[in-house]
Amino acid sequence: MKNLLGILGSILKSVLIFFLLLWGTLAIYFSNLPVFALRIGLATIFLAFGIWALWINRNPKWIFLFAIAYAGLIVWWMTIKPSHNRQWRPEVAVMPRATINGDSVHITGFRNFEYKTYNDFTVHYEDRDYLLSHLTSVDFFISYWHVGPVGHTFVSFNFDNALPLCISIETRPEVGEGFAPIASLFKQFELIYLVGDERDIVGVRTNHRHEEVYLYPIRIAPENARKLLLIYLSRINELADHPEFYHLLSNNCTINIVRYANKAGRKGRFNLYHFLNGFIDQYLYSAGFINTKMPFEELRKLSKINGVAQAGDAEHSPDFSKHIRTNLPKVEE
Repeated sequence: MKNLLGILGSILKSVLIFFLLLWGTLAIYFSNLPVFALRIGLATIFLAFGIWALWINRNPKWIFLFAIAYAGLIVWWMTIKPSHNRQWRPEVAVMPRATINGDSVHITGFRNFEYKTYNDFTVHYEDRDYLLSHLTSVDFFISYWHVGPVGHTFVSFNFDNALPLCISIETRPEVGEGFAPIASLFKQFELIYLVGDERDIVGVRTNHRHEEVYLYPIRIAPENARKLLLIYLSRINELADHPEFYHLLSNNCTINIVRYANKAGRKGRFNLYHFLNGFIDQYLYSAGFINTKMPFEELRKLSKINGVAQAGDAEHSPDFSKHIRTNLPKVEE
């Protein structure tokens, strides 16, 4: 038993050292140093010194020096701050804001682009007005680059006197950047809540990025739907005033949706599907948040909206939101 505990201790120690070195090396590689060669060089030196001090030499003096270097790295890392002042891609160039006056909500920076292709579009930001008392329901979207354990989730708030208000929590890439999962763990992307028309935010995914998109009406009381929207709007204004970094595990689309749903009245605990969000519709089904009157696989098949979004001139129709909900399974009362 003593030998077994010693082996396990050695394994745990090695795993800890491995992840410490991995994080430190990647933190330097993805740091704010402007010269790529310098980042590569420092990351390589850091990794080599760490391996030599912790695994090969093991002299307390060198371990102490490495610990000092690591502490300095952490201090440096903490000085890297998010910013609104970068060369943003036009899709994320404008931070939305919301002004709430009693029942009225006025939104600026509302995105409503017209697309010819994914990279050929007419930039158009506008203002929109909504009445909280006319908010009736919430819909949940899952969009896949490749169908599997990871996707993108976002929501729409539905009104009985206005088009849906679509809000998507995303990275804010600069010109020439694209999303990179590992980089998103290391302060490489700011966070943005895109607020816009479904013809834009949904249509660009179904019709131009050719992602697979699924739409599920959510079972939620109107008063909780209004509470949820107000939470979103508060966060939108916070981000407009104080930028934040996107983080793949702690500050992403699905984790934030779950946080806000909890504040708005959701009853439930942490679930692995909150991270494996490509399967989160299975969680919604098992928890009873979406239609459960038919088998899940049938529901999922009927909830895919690519066909109706791409049919005819649906993308350019003012009734786009109505089209994508054609024959969509409703959530039972």
